[in-house]
Amino acid sequence: MISYMKSKGRLSAVLHALLHMAHRGGPMTSDELAACLRTHAVVVRRTMAGLREAGFVVSERGHGGGWVLARDLASVTLLDVQMAVGDAGSAPAHGESPHADGCVIEQSVQRALAGSLREAEALLMKRLGEVTLADLSADFNRAMAAHAARHPSPEASHAA
Repeated sequence: MISYMKSKGRLSAVLHALLHMAHRGGPMTSDELAACLRTHAVVVRRTMAGLREAGFVVSERGHGGGWVLARDLASVTLLDVQMAVGDAGSAPAHGESPHADGCVIEQSVQRALAGSLREAEALLMKRLGEVTLADLSADFNRAMAAHAARHPSPEASHAA
């Protein structure tokens, strides 16, 4: 759970980038992805390199090139992505605390929390393994359709 809490921003950013790529339908440069994520292109290139090693993206060189998805959205779970960005299994051993060195109270607190934290992390990993990028994409499409219905563009009202 600790590793997830620290890395949820990174996982969220990677998922954000992958969905932008999916909805673009063509290559996206590191600069374009960086603008979407409000970060620097160097950060995007490092992240994409890890995703390339995991087989989720490929890079196309030359004019009109950039990063593209290498796998179908339905074949990639959120857990797959979390593992690819190096976040899975990085939690420190439960029951360890910098304050537990000899403090019996802190040791008792850690023992009491350890089981619950392991259960929560197992539940989270199970759920991340059940949700695919296709599920996220479908949710995005529903949200965009609802937004468009509430806020029609001026061009659409003139065309009617």
